[in-house]
Amino acid sequence: MHRIAFFVPIIVLETIATYMNIIKLFTTQRPSFLAQLLLQRVFNPSLSGFNKIESFFADKTGIEIGGPSNMFKSGSLMPVYPLAKKIDGCNFSSHTEWEGEIKEGETYQYESGKYGHQFICDGVDVPIIPKHKYEFVLSCNNLEHIANPLKAVNNWIQLLQPEGGVIVLILPKKEANFDHRRPTTTFQHLLNDYENNIGEDDLTALEEVLKYHDLRLDPLAGGKENFRTRSEDNFNNRCLHHHVYDMNVLEAICNYFKLDVLFKETRVTDYIIVGKKFKGIN
Repeated sequence: MHRIAFFVPIIVLETIATYMNIIKLFTTQRPSFLAQLLLQRVFNPSLSGFNKIESFFADKTGIEIGGPSNMFKSGSLMPVYPLAKKIDGCNFSSHTEWEGEIKEGETYQYESGKYGHQFICDGVDVPIIPKHKYEFVLSCNNLEHIANPLKAVNNWIQLLQPEGGVIVLILPKKEANFDHRRPTTTFQHLLNDYENNIGEDDLTALEEVLKYHDLRLDPLAGGKENFRTRSEDNFNNRCLHHHVYDMNVLEAICNYFKLDVLFKETRVTDYIIVGKKFKGIN
C-alpha cells in the first residue's frame, strides 16, 4: 500500500491551532466572548452592507499587500476575489511565515484558476510596484505588522488610479487574539512614527509585546524564549504586531488621508473599513 503524503500550509495549521486555543481559553475564562463569536458565525456570517460596495471590485484590477487572505475568497465574509478582474500581490520576502516559499512573476494565486503578478518587495515603500495602476488595494491582518503604518497607507494610496479607487483595511480586534492584554495604540502615536520616518527595523513595541503577549493564543510562537528570539529578529520575519487598533484609529487614518469612508463594520474578531480616494488626490 502506498502512503499518501499531505502538505498542510502553515496558515491552515495556524488557523486550526489558534481557534482550538481560543475555544479552550474562552470556554473557561471568557464564555460570553465565545458565545458572541459563535452567534456571529451562525447568524451573521457575511457583511451586511457588502452588496453596496461590490461595484468597486467587480471586473476591477487590484493589488493585495501581504496576501492572499481567506477573508476575500469565494463564500467568505468579503468575497472580493471572485468579483475582481485581476489581483496582483505584494509580499516582503521570497519566504514568509505564512506562505512559505514564493516566487516573483505571474504566480500570485488568490482564487482557484485566478493568478496575478507576485511582487516581492517591501510592503511599506512598495518600490517596484507601478503607481496609479490599480482600482483597489487590499490589506487584511497586515497593517498591524508594519512599524510605520501611515507611511504604508500613504504609499498604497499612490498605487490607486488618479480617477480614484478604494482601500480595504482589515485589522484584528485585540479582544479576539493574543493582543487582548495590550493597550490600543493612539493615532497620535502613529502620526509621531510617520513624522519621524520610523523604519521597519524599529523595535519600540518589543518590550510591551513581550510583557503582554498571550502565548496561550499563539501556539506556533513556541515558548517564551523562542518567542523573544523571533520577535528580536522581526525585520526578517515581520511577525510582530507593532500596534493595536480599534475602529476609532482606523477612521482617524482615513480622515488624515482624506479618504471617504464607504463602509465600516466591527466583527467579533476584526475591524473592517473601506476608504475611497477622491479623484485627483495623489
